[in-house]
Amino acid sequence: MTFNITVLAGDGIGPEIVEQAIRVLNKIGHLYGHTFNYTHELIGGIAIDKTGDPLPQATIDACLKADSVLLGAVGGPKWDNAPARPEQGLLRIRETMQLFTNIRPAKIFISEMCPLKVHNNFDMVIVRELTGGIYFGERGRDGDKAWDTEAYSVHEIERVAKVAFEIAGKRSKKVMCVDKANVLASSRLWREVVGKMSECYPDIILEFMYVDNAAMQLIKDPGQFDVILTSNMFGDILSDEAAQITGSIGLLASSSLGNTKCGLYEPIHGSAPDIAGQGIANPIATILSCAMMLRDSFDLPKEAEAIENAVDKVLRDGVKTRDLGGCVTTSEMGDNIIAAIK
Repeated sequence: MTFNITVLAGDGIGPEIVEQAIRVLNKIGHLYGHTFNYTHELIGGIAIDKTGDPLPQATIDACLKADSVLLGAVGGPKWDNAPARPEQGLLRIRETMQLFTNIRPAKIFISEMCPLKVHNNFDMVIVRELTGGIYFGERGRDGDKAWDTEAYSVHEIERVAKVAFEIAGKRSKKVMCVDKANVLASSRLWREVVGKMSECYPDIILEFMYVDNAAMQLIKDPGQFDVILTSNMFGDILSDEAAQITGSIGLLASSSLGNTKCGLYEPIHGSAPDIAGQGIANPIATILSCAMMLRDSFDLPKEAEAIENAVDKVLRDGVKTRDLGGCVTTSEMGDNIIAAIK
């Protein structure tokens, strides 16, 4: 089978980690008889430098034509004062592709890397609404005042809740809806809509938790969570907290999906400009994002599992990049994972 992938390497360590992910995909293609065609386009800071726009039209066109999109990372202090910030390109491509759901698995890969004394075999998924809420609401500044508006519609909540319930149905059948309904009207709408939707999933246990309590409970007893359903901003914050519980943000993948099979796949970490070009970045999160792409966009579960098993084996064997306490380079980690793919 042939698949067309638009590659947006982006800024900082983006090109380095994406290079290793492509090598892994090519190994899968060789072993399983698939062809992956890559179209490389610009996004983020490098796109600003070359075109003045963090998301050029050529990038949009290529993403909309692709079977899926692989993203590295965007941003860096170089563009802090730019008229258009690199992150605007990321927000716009999600919106343009109508990718309303962000799925972020988090689990313990290396037990001793977990900073918590008790972690109860932490293995969960955060389902985050991606194209609504405060990041996309009305905003402005007037003298010494500034504002950002949190707004959600019933439709926006229903479509992401459906994803969370269906994921939970394949796991332990528990959904925790995280909000701030004691303060926010938008959160009260979330509770109303999600509660009503749960009637269509009688085998799924639905609970609600305020976001400040959820942040504490993730530290106190992360094993109590299986699927967290939440809004854009809350999901952004909690998923990074969950990532740190695993021991390194360099291990965690994500997918952004809409109503079609075409998704955007990226590591949850940033561009890490302080280590860019040094060959020490951890490519595992990007490689695991490719596994999610194979499973969710290309319907290739065996191939996805081959990558995940290879990553597990390499980590069990003690192969570690610097963020994990080792000394393996970015390319050497790619070499080891490629060698472990069966």
